[in-house]
Amino acid sequence: MKTPSTPDMDAIKARMHDVWVAGDFGEVARHIEHHAEDFMARRGLRPGMQVLDVACGTGNLALLAARAGARTCGLDIAENLVEQARARAAAAGLEIEFIEADAEDIPYEDASFDQVLSMYGAMFAPRPEVAAAELLRVCRPGGEVVMANWSDEGFVAEMFQVTARYVPLPPGVPSPVLWGRPEHARARLGSAPELEVTPIPVEFEYDFSPAETVEFYRRYFGPTQCAFAALDEDGQAALRRDLDDLWSRYNHGEPGRTQVQAEYLEVVAHRA
Repeated sequence: MKTPSTPDMDAIKARMHDVWVAGDFGEVARHIEHHAEDFMARRGLRPGMQVLDVACGTGNLALLAARAGARTCGLDIAENLVEQARARAAAAGLEIEFIEADAEDIPYEDASFDQVLSMYGAMFAPRPEVAAAELLRVCRPGGEVVMANWSDEGFVAEMFQVTARYVPLPPGVPSPVLWGRPEHARARLGSAPELEVTPIPVEFEYDFSPAETVEFYRRYFGPTQCAFAALDEDGQAALRRDLDDLWSRYNHGEPGRTQVQAEYLEVVAHRA
């Protein structure tokens, strides 16, 4: 029986699904493909390895894994992103199994994969301990769970904080950027005997101004689109001003261009 302090997980899951279906994350993902390329260059993939991309979006990691010869699967809760990932794989002539599924309930057998990967994805699961247990469960002994999680300080954390001032997270759901704290990552993946954490700098680059970048995110990035939709006219204007200020403060690009430095925590958990 739910109490006032017990999160309504069904409602939270439905809201999370609606947020990621909104907009078109594929447009956002195109601008961070270079993040994925750098991340995958460190994975040491070999032909025939079994790889799972959790919260795969439109397949940035999965396509790179398949191109390296890995037998690759990807999953995401947003059916429109899964369809885009399938279309990208087909266009590239790659055989990848993409399915609609939840990072907290991965529909694969124990110890199915040599590498279980997630870039800016599983960190948004509302129950991080459940997601962490699932990532470890489907990883084979001797394999790795590798996550790229936005750091809890710096640009992305501030962007989430700005939005949360206007549209807070559901009660009982922790901030996703807690995954970017080494101590939290270690606690959640603590059953792995060996765990490495490394801060990785990355850049956001757009060929338009900070104000236009805010509009780009409002149009295509589900969390930003839904935050604006939840506010009245005055709230939308205030949120836009705060986001304009944030992107402008961090911008070090030339006039008419946006270039912002951010950081994620790369977490590598080695299974015994």
